[in-house]
Amino acid sequence: MGAGEGMSKDKAFTIIGRAALIISECQRGVIEPERTIFPGLANEVGRRGIVPRIARLADCFRAATLPVIHATAAHRADFLDVKPNTLVDALVRKNRTMVAGTPDVAIVPELAPLPQDIVMERSSGMIPFLGTALDPILRRMDIETVVITGVSTNLAVSGSAFAASEMGYHVVIPEDCIAGADPDVHRAIVDGQLRMLARIVDAEAVISALAL
Repeated sequence: MGAGEGMSKDKAFTIIGRAALIISECQRGVIEPERTIFPGLANEVGRRGIVPRIARLADCFRAATLPVIHATAAHRADFLDVKPNTLVDALVRKNRTMVAGTPDVAIVPELAPLPQDIVMERSSGMIPFLGTALDPILRRMDIETVVITGVSTNLAVSGSAFAASEMGYHVVIPEDCIAGADPDVHRAIVDGQLRMLARIVDAEAVISALAL
């Protein structure tokens, strides 16, 4: 059985306390095939169909008056805020992508923020918990659980799961709402790593738990 199969049958799943939905880097320059510098990731996003599921989750969170947070990346035009110490950042600098104010950094239309949503933009690093006000905002809203969706499984999603768990949040990851550039790597990370940090379910399980 592959990752994600049969997860909606977990009838014991409940959300602890107030929850927030985090949508990671679902931006045009990241997941649209004609714009991204990571075509494998964009292909997997499309193949797995994560965007419509995330959109449905977002609607359910809003209906429950729970926060929807869009974690985005946008860099200075001179890239002084992009560290040169990783391959990902080196590729961003080389291709001069994800510059603030350009179409690359726009959230894809299917997940366009509504007025009550929170857009948590960062200019440096790979996870939204560093260099932003995300943690204090979550605490002021009495959030105990974060539901992490978006991309990518091997970087921002897993990094956010590590950070959130270290900060004391309960972490839920609907596996059919995340994607990585390689399906085998995605499955290995979900099964071998993320299960140790988070409750791995599917979108339907989260939606059902919100209705309790």
